[in-house]
Amino acid sequence: MKKWIYCFLAISLFFGCSSNDNPIDQNPNEDQLYFPPINSNTWETKSVSELGWNEAALQPLLDYLELKNTKGFMILYNGKIVTENYFNGHTSTSIWYWASAGKTLTSTVSGIAQEEGLININNKVSDYLGTGWTSAPLEKENLITCKNLLSMNSGLDDTLGDDVSSTNLQYVADAGTRWAYHNVYVKMQDVIATASNQSWNNYFNEKLRDKIGMSGLWVNLGDLSVYGSNTRSMARFGLMIYAKGKWEHNQIVPENFLNEATNISQNINLAYGYLWWLNGKSSYHLPQTQLQFNGSLIPNAPNDMYAALGKNDQKIYVVPSKKLVIIRMGEVADGENFALSTFDNDLWAKINDLIN
Repeated sequence: MKKWIYCFLAISLFFGCSSNDNPIDQNPNEDQLYFPPINSNTWETKSVSELGWNEAALQPLLDYLELKNTKGFMILYNGKIVTENYFNGHTSTSIWYWASAGKTLTSTVSGIAQEEGLININNKVSDYLGTGWTSAPLEKENLITCKNLLSMNSGLDDTLGDDVSSTNLQYVADAGTRWAYHNVYVKMQDVIATASNQSWNNYFNEKLRDKIGMSGLWVNLGDLSVYGSNTRSMARFGLMIYAKGKWEHNQIVPENFLNEATNISQNINLAYGYLWWLNGKSSYHLPQTQLQFNGSLIPNAPNDMYAALGKNDQKIYVVPSKKLVIIRMGEVADGENFALSTFDNDLWAKINDLIN
């Protein structure tokens, strides 16, 4: 984990990031969906008092976030900033890793590539990468579709670490019959690079990052490909998702693909879409276990919320019913985790005190 941190701190010295150091324009009379301009530090705000929220609950929320090793935190209401805070030595220009919250970037770009006719997620992975990309018997490998990678039900062994070389991708069950949280999803980046005849980084930057004004970059750390950015860039991505794939009048990713991505993708883990976690379902599975847990993923959060959850409590919460996008970046709040933690439910108790 320290290796990730030092790498991104070093990178932050060399590449530019959006900042909130410049004045923020306020236009409280408009309640339509707001998008901050591209290549600008301007981002309109909406105050807690204007929203009729509980102002007395804001400082306890911020105190809790600081106590729990948070570095960056933002709440957007219909696109406008309600609160933006930095803690524990972090600033608006600091880079931090998304960890597995960045899986949703791969899901989103898959939708873009499909819309462009480069891929079809129902096709076999081997249609793009050729056979032998796993160590599974050929007839089993050919069962694995791109959709299986996005849904985490490839049937490949999740106990062998993050290495996705062919020798480490071994058969356990037929694709579609077993859900397991697995780094094999990154093969979708290879699929897209092959289909587009360009690097994953170039395609990602052109089709997603630059179109919504994000900063950030992918870094290969051993067996992991990790995205890092400032907090506002994560918020821009969350806002585009909340806006059903649009940025202003530009449809970045098809709305119908996002509807699929943020709904149940298979019948094993009901709380999982295409690399998105889904709240409000009757049961859920977690990484590194085949156990089923009954009840909602995050009971204190709204049932319609979906989320990008990353190791050690990197969070993007999208709540359509409340017009909210909420970002949390930082160190682990309590014990190490791969996605969900007790921090999610505790944090939502504090957020509910503010917004209700």
